Amino acid sequence: MKCLLVTAHPLRESLCSALSDRAAEALREMGHEVIREDLYEVNFCAELTTEERRTYYASSYDFSEVKDQVTRLLKAEAIVLVFPTWWFGFPAILKGWFDRVWGPGIAYDHAGDFGPIKPRLNRLRHLAAVTTLGSPWWVDRLLLRQPVKRVLKSALLGACAPTCRFKMLSLYKCERLPGAVVDRFTAKITRILRNWK
Repeated sequence: MKCLLVTAHPLRESLCSALSDRAAEALREMGHEVIREDLYEVNFCAELTTEERRTYYASSYDFSEVKDQVTRLLKAEAIVLVFPTWWFGFPAILKGWFDRVWGPGIAYDHAGDFGPIKPRLNRLRHLAAVTTLGSPWWVDRLLLRQPVKRVLKSALLGACAPTCRFKMLSLYKCERLPGAVVDRFTAKITRILRNWK
């Protein structure tokens, strides 16, 4: 498969970067084609431009400034997102990638009466979200009810790629974990990606 691996962490020496490298290795070991998109490395601008917003409901969305990212998204049969969860949400750069790249005419079509949108990412078969959190599991799961997972599964994939299989992999209390715990989490990522067909 053509796999798009999107990383959103400002530090190259971060745990997210190491997890992203391992995900790339696992996918390549299975014979998949891996296209890497490090949003910080390419200085991706998270801000939706005036022209992009102006054309959001026009006959044609102006995605000229993110054309390369759109091309990679449309070719992807699988996506791995690797990012930290900050304040129980996406890093701004990743949220901007969704805002600008998953636009109308690309990831979905507007309904004529502004009703439910129509999905367009029909070739997308798998999406795995790999995230690190400083908080304990119970804050994310019990108190806040996994907001990042709900947005990815219900809002983005539910609207744009409803047949896509989704997996959320969250590493909690990541600032003070022993190496063995990180190794087990990394092995879990590898197991899941090796099952993609």
